[in-house]
Amino acid sequence: MTKREPIFNVPGGVLATLAVLIAVHVALSLLSPLEYEWWVLALAFIPARYAGFASQLPGGDTASITSLITHMTVHADIMHLGFNAAWLLAFGSVLCARLGSLRFLAFSIMGGLAGALLFLVFNPGLAAPVIGASGAISAMMGGVMRFLFNAIDRREGYLLREQPRSIPRMSLAQSLKDRRVVLASLVFVGVNLLAIVGFGKFGESGAIAWEAHIGGYVFGLFAFGAFDAATQNTVPPASEFD
Repeated sequence: MTKREPIFNVPGGVLATLAVLIAVHVALSLLSPLEYEWWVLALAFIPARYAGFASQLPGGDTASITSLITHMTVHADIMHLGFNAAWLLAFGSVLCARLGSLRFLAFSIMGGLAGALLFLVFNPGLAAPVIGASGAISAMMGGVMRFLFNAIDRREGYLLREQPRSIPRMSLAQSLKDRRVVLASLVFVGVNLLAIVGFGKFGESGAIAWEAHIGGYVFGLFAFGAFDAATQNTVPPASEFD
């Protein structure tokens, strides 16, 4: 009997995450303008909450804790959601297939949290809300850097889709010495820093939270090994695969 391949090779953890993002967006779109504004602010990460203004903002003191996670579920518009959904499918599918759904979700949430905290460091007391899953998705990108080039070196790029657990990961030290990882990371940071001069916006007023992106990416790159139990942490020299 011929084995049938699934039409969509998307792990359950990614589909569940995508479903939550879509459901939140649809639910918010059904609210009145005043209700929409209240809920977006209650769910958003707002640095001013931690500068003594939590009780004056929607969600109160409770949102000081819950918004660390809930801000990842809210998006400014359909373009913002669609952009993040595309990157979630691209990078999240590989990571979820490698880590498993529970580790993937934990890794993603921690990555988004790391991004929010770095944003807080750079913007203490800021009243502007931060929303979107970009910090978590940036963490996914950083995590993939730990094994992407090993698959390329072994001429087994197809394993990223078919069996990502079989790809050896680089140690953190190897990653920081690999010129391709360093270059990719510098490009990622550089593109996000362009947001300082106004490059990259969603809609007319929503700017990119570059701090959250960089914080998530750095977390993903540095912390990936703590979540990855798929393979050994040693990688033979690339010449052995030639």
